[in-house]
Amino acid sequence: MTVVTRFAPSLTGRLHRGHALAALTAAETARTAGGRFLLRIEDIDAERCRPEFEAGIFEDLAWLGLEWEQPVRRQSEHHADYAAALERLRDRGLVYRCFKTRKALLDDIGRAPHGLGAAYVGAPLEPDDEARRLTAGKAFAWRLSLSAARTALGADWDALSFVEQGAGPNGEQGAIAAAPAAAGDVILARKGLGVAYHLAVVVDDALQGVTCVTRGWDLFEATPVQRLLQVLLDLPAPTYRHHRLVLGADGKRLAKRDRAETLAALRERGVTAAAVRAALGFG
Repeated sequence: MTVVTRFAPSLTGRLHRGHALAALTAAETARTAGGRFLLRIEDIDAERCRPEFEAGIFEDLAWLGLEWEQPVRRQSEHHADYAAALERLRDRGLVYRCFKTRKALLDDIGRAPHGLGAAYVGAPLEPDDEARRLTAGKAFAWRLSLSAARTALGADWDALSFVEQGAGPNGEQGAIAAAPAAAGDVILARKGLGVAYHLAVVVDDALQGVTCVTRGWDLFEATPVQRLLQVLLDLPAPTYRHHRLVLGADGKRLAKRDRAETLAALRERGVTAAAVRAALGFG
């Protein structure tokens, strides 16, 4: 089987060294296996994504010496794919409308015994109550019902697992039991805002034929619920290769929101692509 990897940045800012590690890891995994390296633009977050960052991503990756297949998949061009997947889950009674506000959700989580239950678990409203809210135009999110998913899978629920070819944050490797309950009833879509991350990523990976998902430790805990979605939607199961994170001087992982130094800024102050690659272990 041909190994297919991908690098999937969002259009919420310019790339930094953490992104460089992720892209280089995906590309190197494909290269050593004689496989394919894909680039995907994750731009479903209409409130935060800025189209002008796309050219910067291409520039940064080319500067690092990477090449990727064309055409590039842009999530904003494939809403129909996500809508179809959500409809399949709706038809099976695996999702429900949640009208709770952010404050109400935090209050519910705070009432959990001993501070446990940081993930939200809810249930569908009574039909009459739901109809009234819909008529009133109340905002809602489509949530995956873990209770319904457990019932749908039966004995297969306890058999959920994924294969880790790299290493998780605590050294996890090989076949790993997936426990999606820890994520709670995750949001899969929002009224007026479209699909959310978990649903989009499993649909994209399946449609692009991705066989090995390479990504940082910060997304390791997202794997169980994504494996659950793959099973519920009858999608192929990729292997996973999680990798270390690039940390700043403060010991925190580099992040756009913390204004981590960008690759563009590194170039401007004379740092070479070869130096960046070598510092990240790709000399």
